[in-house]
Amino acid sequence: MPKTSADGAQRAPLSRDKVLRTAIQLADAHGLAALSMRKLAQTLGVEAMSLYNHVKNKDDLLDGIADLVVAEMGVPEIGGDWKAAMRARARAAHAALLRHPWATGLIGSRLNVGPAMLRYLDATVGCLHAAGFSYQLADRAWNAMDSHIYGFTLQQVNFPLQPDEYASAAMQFLPLIPADRFPYMNALSQLVIDGKHTGIADFDFGLDLILDGLERLLESDRRSDLGRSVDTHRSVRIGDVSNNP
Repeated sequence: MPKTSADGAQRAPLSRDKVLRTAIQLADAHGLAALSMRKLAQTLGVEAMSLYNHVKNKDDLLDGIADLVVAEMGVPEIGGDWKAAMRARARAAHAALLRHPWATGLIGSRLNVGPAMLRYLDATVGCLHAAGFSYQLADRAWNAMDSHIYGFTLQQVNFPLQPDEYASAAMQFLPLIPADRFPYMNALSQLVIDGKHTGIADFDFGLDLILDGLERLLESDRRSDLGRSVDTHRSVRIGDVSNNP
């Protein structure tokens, strides 16, 4: 039955999902460092000990909220256009991590993999393998993509300037990089000041470089497999001829 709060209003029963989603709201609002079992209990209007009916400990709480963020990323479709699926996967992950800036470091630090992460990784490997990637290359591929996703996002959420501040920052920085000592950085900064270059890092630019490189690796593997198949077939035919004079 719903419990009654101090003001007489009925409170919905506590559940693991409610505990985790409230923890995410707290982390979004105040940062992961501010998330404590006591603060979480206060926000939920319960005693701290009641949380342990739904999470084992702080680590279980962190594992749970990390997995919920991963669940927001969706899973790639297996059997379709692998590049489109991986591009959509990367963009969805990037967007989810920007919604929850604290999650970038947390997800990569968890040893206990939750069900959402398992589905996410399994579908990723499945999509790549169905497209012709060996399991070894698929593993390297998703690790390369995730390094870009998490690394780019981590830099983006920690960068001290907003995009509309780049030009003024470049102008202030310019005296520190005189053209006679740092000609290339000076020229690049001047482009930002003049509005000819935004200076904004492009997530898709790096992503497309990775995807195009993986596509070339996949085509190279296919040509190698075809070459080995032709050589094997030729050897068999030569063997047949030599055995039948």
